[in-house]
Amino acid sequence: MTENKDLRIESPPKSVAGIKAVFIAMKNIFQVMPKSKAIKVLYKLNQKEGVDCPGCAWPDPKNRSKLGEYCENGVKAIAEEAMEQVAGPSFFATHSIDDLRAKSDYWLGQQGRLTHPMVLRPGESHYLPISWNEANACIGEELKGLSHPNEAAFYTSGRTSNEAAFLYQLFARMFGTNNLPDCSNMCHESSGVALSRTLGSTKGSVTLEDFEKAELILVFGQNPATNHPRMLTSLEKAKKKGAKIVSINPMKEVGLVHFKNPQTVQGMLGGGVEISDFYLQVRINEDVALLKAVMFKLLKIAEKEPSILDNRFISEKTAGFEAFKNMLLSQDLSVLMKRTGLEEAEIDALTDLIAKRTKIIACWGMGLTQHVNGVDNIQELVNLLLMKGSIGKEGAGTCPVRGHSNVQGDRTMGIAERPSKELLDKISENFGFSPPREDGYSVVDTIKAMHEEKVKVFVGMGGNFSAAAPDTHFTAEALRKCNLTVHISTKLNRSHLTHGKTALILPSMGRTDKYIKNGKSQFVTVENSMGIVHSTQGIFPAPSEFVESEPVIVANIAKATLDQDKVDWDFLIEDYGNIRDLIEKTIDGFENFNERIKKPLGFELPNASRIGEFNTSNKKANFTINQMMDNPLEAEEFIMMTTRSHDQFNTTIYGLDDRYRGVFNGRMVVFMNGEDAARNNLKKGDKITLFNNYENQERIVEGFSVVPYDLPKGCLATYFPEANPLVPIGLMAHSSHTPSSKSVRVKIRLMNPNLKL
Repeated sequence: MTENKDLRIESPPKSVAGIKAVFIAMKNIFQVMPKSKAIKVLYKLNQKEGVDCPGCAWPDPKNRSKLGEYCENGVKAIAEEAMEQVAGPSFFATHSIDDLRAKSDYWLGQQGRLTHPMVLRPGESHYLPISWNEANACIGEELKGLSHPNEAAFYTSGRTSNEAAFLYQLFARMFGTNNLPDCSNMCHESSGVALSRTLGSTKGSVTLEDFEKAELILVFGQNPATNHPRMLTSLEKAKKKGAKIVSINPMKEVGLVHFKNPQTVQGMLGGGVEISDFYLQVRINEDVALLKAVMFKLLKIAEKEPSILDNRFISEKTAGFEAFKNMLLSQDLSVLMKRTGLEEAEIDALTDLIAKRTKIIACWGMGLTQHVNGVDNIQELVNLLLMKGSIGKEGAGTCPVRGHSNVQGDRTMGIAERPSKELLDKISENFGFSPPREDGYSVVDTIKAMHEEKVKVFVGMGGNFSAAAPDTHFTAEALRKCNLTVHISTKLNRSHLTHGKTALILPSMGRTDKYIKNGKSQFVTVENSMGIVHSTQGIFPAPSEFVESEPVIVANIAKATLDQDKVDWDFLIEDYGNIRDLIEKTIDGFENFNERIKKPLGFELPNASRIGEFNTSNKKANFTINQMMDNPLEAEEFIMMTTRSHDQFNTTIYGLDDRYRGVFNGRMVVFMNGEDAARNNLKKGDKITLFNNYENQERIVEGFSVVPYDLPKGCLATYFPEANPLVPIGLMAHSSHTPSSKSVRVKIRLMNPNLKL
């Protein structure tokens, strides 16, 4: 369900942020908590030894702004978490499951923090309170009753701390399964696979300081103004240092055009700064075609000017260049350029910028990863950097921009369905048991396994699984086939209403909640998208005495499930430093963890590719040969991508406006090239249906309002999760299994204008 009140469509603004963003952010937080409380949390937000924002994973600078080291959407995220409103037993007594299912995701999120463990038993119409002991016993009995550990799946979202994630994966492996799907599977898994193959590391190679040393920054498939707004400050600083910035994205996003930094006088009162020197609106998922065209042209230039390539780096540090070069020169340049939808002059301008520079940073988001050829997209971008020697030097390298605040840390802690041998060996050595060695289920695998009743218990720590997943109706059917679904959550969401035969909601603490054990206030740690580990500590009492921290919740489930003497779970949660001692023994890079984390700035994890070393099998950076999109459109078909609104983070809906795209009071919209709209006799606000047919199964969503927008012909954009029913469960990236939410074939038809939604 979605809100769609009096939808209003306006022209997008000319710039982002500025004083208006400050006003909206403050209005948002003051509506849900007292001003004194709001000021206290904002003073601590993203400060050294303060509260880490539960939103994006963009790193904090070494010198923090005293005006506030946060963005508009960071304020919205903290307002959602620390709001005064609560949803306790009386709320659930008032609202039946059927009543709640009829509400929008926005409404659900506004009902406040969860305060008590709740259970929905077979045949019941309402969630009812349950004690923690009963809830843990229910989970333990159900897990112990399975015929095999692989009949359970343990999902994780990126909000989880390092300490909770480490305990969670340890418990799952002691139970006997590697079924540890997580939100990485749905976003940057393609990045990890591609970077591991080519550079020997799953992580990006740049630091925040590299942005001020770069000569050229390429921004692929991103909308920083909404998804990680503080990145715009880094881009602004880079511009002032002389860097050129090129944005490559189908939609014209105003945040990549003009930015008014609210922390500067020029941003608040002046004209702000132009971000992109060039903005290339490539067709959806034709990034490989664009990169091939650029690199083809670079090779031709290099025939006369060899120095534009870093030939020494290629010779000494890489493998596979000749095969890559021969493949590239065999391409038909005219075909490549036609596929991009760009003018040759645009491609030439980009080629010229690259040819003359060596300090190049390549940034990307899910506009590259969420395609069938998502791994190819990133590998092709790595090829470009390798040609220029733009890896392992200051001001250059790879920068996958992760979404959730600790999604990278979860994977570092061992949340992975395909764990490394080194990790499993360490677990075996430290804990005296043999962890499972076979691969577990990714998100898509888990959904299919639940649908086939191979997975019977689903436990989700954080997140909103049913809303985030592809093929909404298929996923809902899968969850309903489970014997038990468990969600460890701070607030009510759609997943609580798409449940198994028995369902549990376990209320957990968030980043702002203070956890005190034996008179000592505990802190936890997170890892940002550039591999810096730092602490975060709550400052407010939890919403009720029945709300527990995630490490405690995991430990108590483990105690109710496992019959073992290898791990003293009570000892670990007496002091979180005890958990960090185990992390130190198990995970590379965490030596002297409890001492190093006391540093106000935290510490940097080892990253070989950052210093020009490559932990691949041949110890070289590898050129690769990559595929373009093979997704031919039939007559009257469009290629659709899903995206976020500005009032949204992942599946959390903060409001019903997307003011940077000119959409207000509604989310059921489809952005469409103006000429495409006219050719189909559509005008602004017309209601249409989107549908498709993959593998002889029709998927359909009704009620989208047309928004003519600046994007290439044949391309559409819609919001998720509203358009997720159109993403087939089997449409996923090769190797990474990431849902292909950014390139889905659809057709349109006009709806009855009198239809009431």
